[in-house]
Amino acid sequence: MHVLVLGSGQLARMMSLAGAPLNITMSAYDVTTDRVVHPLTQAVIEQTLDQAIAAADVITAEFEHIPHDILAICDKSGKFRPSTDAIKAGGDRRLEKTLLDNSGVKNATYYVINNRADFDAAIQHVGIPMVLKSALGGYDGKGQWRLKDAAQVDTIWQEMQECLNSSTHQAIVAEQFVPFDREVSLVGARSASGEVAVYPLAENIHVNGVLSLSTAIDAPELQEQAKKMFTAVANSLDYIGVLAIEFFDVNGELLVNEIAPRVHNSGHWTQQGAEVCQFENHVRAVCGLPLGSTKLVRETAMINILGEDTLPNALLAMEGCHIHWYGKDKRPGRKMGHINVTADYSGELQRKLCEIADHLDENAFPAVHEVAQKIRS
Repeated sequence: MHVLVLGSGQLARMMSLAGAPLNITMSAYDVTTDRVVHPLTQAVIEQTLDQAIAAADVITAEFEHIPHDILAICDKSGKFRPSTDAIKAGGDRRLEKTLLDNSGVKNATYYVINNRADFDAAIQHVGIPMVLKSALGGYDGKGQWRLKDAAQVDTIWQEMQECLNSSTHQAIVAEQFVPFDREVSLVGARSASGEVAVYPLAENIHVNGVLSLSTAIDAPELQEQAKKMFTAVANSLDYIGVLAIEFFDVNGELLVNEIAPRVHNSGHWTQQGAEVCQFENHVRAVCGLPLGSTKLVRETAMINILGEDTLPNALLAMEGCHIHWYGKDKRPGRKMGHINVTADYSGELQRKLCEIADHLDENAFPAVHEVAQKIRS
């Protein structure tokens, strides 16, 4: 079986690695260069998009910001999974909010802004403080503002107006600021038959809006809440594949922050920590194969490597330390790879995170050092 992935980044790369043992081959379409490439080597495959679609048994996506004309071409083939509606909802916060409301899952109070009058109305409806996010194109902390007091309104509006003017389809979603205890996410899969399998929740630490550290956690009550919301959203979309939902934990009650209709950064820990990783389960789902076990097999944490292209060799010598590079050129803040750290029990995982922190630069890996300091105090 052959799968065409829209997008040619690290997620397509890891899907390809997971699919190979199942005798599933992959090619990737780079939407920015209009080239079909091998997802591992990036070697150009001499095919047009139409030819790649014709040669594929299944088409899927590694990210949600895909031009709608490309989605329409893929959708016409009848091969695209999860669905173009799911991808569009993940790439447009307006559609995402409508989906969440229609699914009956809790999320923050919001208001859609298209002009200054809407901004003033949003302040009345949502209140200050508020978080403002571009409807299109924003991710990893980009296209976001935080309005903390009324004195900032005019200054922030000027920046927002620039964003609104950048595209006729752009808008900004104002959300109530949620004083959460922590951020968690649930990654799960749904098959074409409606079977749902979810992984344990991950607790996430972000630095400057970018995920830095994810740790699989055992939280039965939160897990049950998250699974119910995951199932409601996935069923609403008639979803096929892996889906991620990010939550705010507010005194033991979960509010949805956002969804990602794809394999997700906070699920990378599953490569070493779960019976079957998120990448294999996505491939299984879109190819019509039975879902694999999402059972936690060992305590695991994932550390993002941002803007660094080397690590101390001491990490390779550590038991339970697994490094995954993405083959990218170094650039400040760029996701270059990740480290999965595994252990037999929670205390051992904490000890290993402390040991790893001793080998990593504090400026490049602030979340690991923050966690290590809390463990030691």
